Amino acid sequence: MSHAARGEQVHLVTQARRPMSEDIRYRQSRYLIMMGIRAVCFVIAILMYLAHLRWLLLVPAVGAIFIPYIAVIFANGGREPDNTRGFMEHRTNLPAKRDQASNKEN
Repeated sequence: MSHAARGEQVHLVTQARRPMSEDIRYRQSRYLIMMGIRAVCFVIAILMYLAHLRWLLLVPAVGAIFIPYIAVIFANGGREPDNTRGFMEHRTNLPAKRDQASNKEN
């Protein structure tokens, strides 16, 4: 007898959250990418300063200053919710049953 025939709920494994190690790896890679962008902003700001483009150097300088704060907030934010409903019940996709009377007429 199958689970559905006994009236038990069947949960899909595909609705489970991703493993903690995968979540940590994702947050670490996102943090490192943001720190790489910050380093590029810092280098561009220095080059603009040396080229006497003082007003334009504010754009990459602001990025170099605020990106670390944003990166730390994202990295320490905890696990992101993958599925807000939790487990979903598995429902089989069976064809609809016909009435006996409609079968006799045909």
